[in-house]
Amino acid sequence: MAREQTGEAGRRKANAAAAKPDMVAAGGSDELLKYYRDMLLIRRFEERAGQLYGMGLIGGFCHLYIGQEAIAVGVQAAQKPGDQVITGYREHGHMLACGMDPKEVMAELTGRASGSSRGKGGSMHMFSTEAGFYGGHGIVGAQVSLGTGIAFANRYRNDKKVCFTYFGDGAANQGQVYESFNMAELWDLPVVYVIENNQYAMGTSIDRSSAETHLYKRGASFRIPGEEVDGMDVLAVKAAAEKAAEHARSGKGPYILEMKTYRYRGHSMSDPAKYRTRDEVDEVRKTRDPIDHIEELLEKKGFADEAALKAIDAQVKRIVADAAEFARTSPEPDPSELYTDVYTEVAV
Repeated sequence: MAREQTGEAGRRKANAAAAKPDMVAAGGSDELLKYYRDMLLIRRFEERAGQLYGMGLIGGFCHLYIGQEAIAVGVQAAQKPGDQVITGYREHGHMLACGMDPKEVMAELTGRASGSSRGKGGSMHMFSTEAGFYGGHGIVGAQVSLGTGIAFANRYRNDKKVCFTYFGDGAANQGQVYESFNMAELWDLPVVYVIENNQYAMGTSIDRSSAETHLYKRGASFRIPGEEVDGMDVLAVKAAAEKAAEHARSGKGPYILEMKTYRYRGHSMSDPAKYRTRDEVDEVRKTRDPIDHIEELLEKKGFADEAALKAIDAQVKRIVADAAEFARTSPEPDPSELYTDVYTEVAV
């Protein structure tokens, strides 16, 4: 699905016409229903997280994933047991896609001892090696070098694992990204770089901040293949991720996937997002929403009717409500936790 045509609208239409029939045929009932539920869980979770932030129950920064759900769910569907995920600070959706308990994720947001990082990581710094999730990193672009290092360990061990390393269009301009690209291709590391291009980074349009706006081409000088993907279509995401993962897993080195997506909220909860119009956001919601797309497929193929979809939504809302109550009522960490997880003693 690499783009070669000129014009964003033309590229998108050509992609839809060429790829979607095959994508639709690939989606079975159980598969599509799972993607629908997983994306809906992320959407409802993030909506509730925004509410808790407004109530003062979540401190610090909080970056919501609303609108980008198809990427985390689609890439996760292409992963194999043992594969790793590492990302930046817009991470809640990735954690849920990895199968982490919504209660633990929400409790971490509210800084509770029952959180996934025992209440010490907050929104931007969660971690779960059990789920193959290696963070949550607050420094822009830092996770790219770390993900490349994880891939180096995979190659050293020859364990056939792939590290899916996410970063955004803003981080794509960081120098350490290109140092990582060079090493990854030089050593044929099993890493898939997933660029979540939501068009605005922190608040500046990609057209105003990047000389090369086709981010999947950023690895060309390192001979890293790349592809642009409709990040609002979970089936397109899955298909592209499977292709990239096979490339990396087979010893051919890194692969870049640029996921064209869109976030509906501001960069963080403190961002009023005045750099774009309400009409622009509404147009994307109306015509490209990833959850609406799956709803339409489910109904068109006779896999679910409106009542069944409402029942799934109700179930997801109960899960999120329980997670929010758990996060609100769980105890805060004991002050002694300030001294744990600082150093690790290693026997020499």
